[in-house]
Amino acid sequence: MNNKNRIENMLTEFPESMRVPETVYIGTGTAVYFSARSPDKETANEDALAMISIDDITSVIIVADGLGGQPAGEEASRIVINCLLETLELISGDRTRIREAILDGIERANNELLESGNGSATTVVVAEIQGKMLRTYHAGDSMILLVGNKGRVKYSIIPHSPTGYALEAGFIDESEAMLHEERHFISNFIGSPEMRLEIGPQIEMSSRDTLILASDGLSDNLYEDEIVELSRKGPLKRCARNLIASANKYMTEEATDRQQHPDDLTFILYRPGAVSG
Repeated sequence: MNNKNRIENMLTEFPESMRVPETVYIGTGTAVYFSARSPDKETANEDALAMISIDDITSVIIVADGLGGQPAGEEASRIVINCLLETLELISGDRTRIREAILDGIERANNELLESGNGSATTVVVAEIQGKMLRTYHAGDSMILLVGNKGRVKYSIIPHSPTGYALEAGFIDESEAMLHEERHFISNFIGSPEMRLEIGPQIEMSSRDTLILASDGLSDNLYEDEIVELSRKGPLKRCARNLIASANKYMTEEATDRQQHPDDLTFILYRPGAVSG
């Protein structure tokens, strides 16, 4: 579903299941996005995404993952997207106030979910892009990954989860994390009285970098080096199709090196500059 308001160029998606990835040109870059519900369920897709152009060089990209097993996970992901849209609209294209608007939107969503009293909750990852400058915001265990054309991981966020912290500290390796019984526990999310939004450093992207925002349907089924290899080069839409095929393979087939974890799958691939999708 596409919604328009006073922000001139905005796309939001709350899909049940997309069949193929789609391309959109946003700010000074190109994005390919995809969202589909878990292959093992017929209930709603609890993920949501948005891409917003603030002006000709400034954009905001968002992925939210409503928490499975929580009441109204679908509603929670949409609430955080809509709250961010509302606060970004209020700044009237003033790019100096984007950080303020993102913080206000997340706070507004957290308060709304807490006031609902039904336990609704969601993760969120946000990328603020001004030209080739990137700043990230996140709460939960969804993914933000910046990958160079040659496969170097230039930046990644730390998932707010026991296994995410253990992996970052070197107490476990990625293989152990993929098989860990507590992999799907998270320690920070929108809808918690203790919610905290983590803000990343400002990073300059190159024209051949690929920025990935994704729900954990991607990172719970593919290793980081697999995601990097599938997304780092070639047309973005082909990269997206390869990610979808690989993630779905491990959602539906047993493997010895990872747990099978069917889940809603949502991601946005973004590259700076007017590159082919």
